[in-house]
Amino acid sequence: MRKLFLAAALVATCAALPAYAATDADCTAMWKKADVNNDGVLTDTESMRYAAAMRVREAKMPADGKLTQAAFMESCKADVYMTPKLDAGAPLKGSNSFTEGQAKDRAIAWGATGVNGLAKDADGIWRGTATMDGKPSKVAVDFKGNVVFTAAP
Repeated sequence: MRKLFLAAALVATCAALPAYAATDADCTAMWKKADVNNDGVLTDTESMRYAAAMRVREAKMPADGKLTQAAFMESCKADVYMTPKLDAGAPLKGSNSFTEGQAKDRAIAWGATGVNGLAKDADGIWRGTATMDGKPSKVAVDFKGNVVFTAAP
């Protein structure tokens, strides 16, 4: 019985741990890429992706609205900026309660820019256009928050 209890405790502990914990090196590399002008504070343009990720994860922005390196690193280590793994078959059909703004934030948090024309289709999937990695793309956001990019024609 004791072994069963210990095994259950171990499983519960492992389940409570994050699937991915960003290291200092990961976060530092991400910061260097984000702080393009090297001034120690992300401008509105530089912080767009990270502010969207914070809204998606319901993480608090600093009271002054400035995303400094210290605030960025704290959120990074808490995996706020991590892009989640897609569910198989995404985008998935289903009743979608996201607003257009929430769907847009999810796409931006994944690294998209220029997200436009989002409209919810008959399957409950928000669809629109965006730029991903410098290329025009179609974007779809499903009810679970999966964000899928496909090449635009």
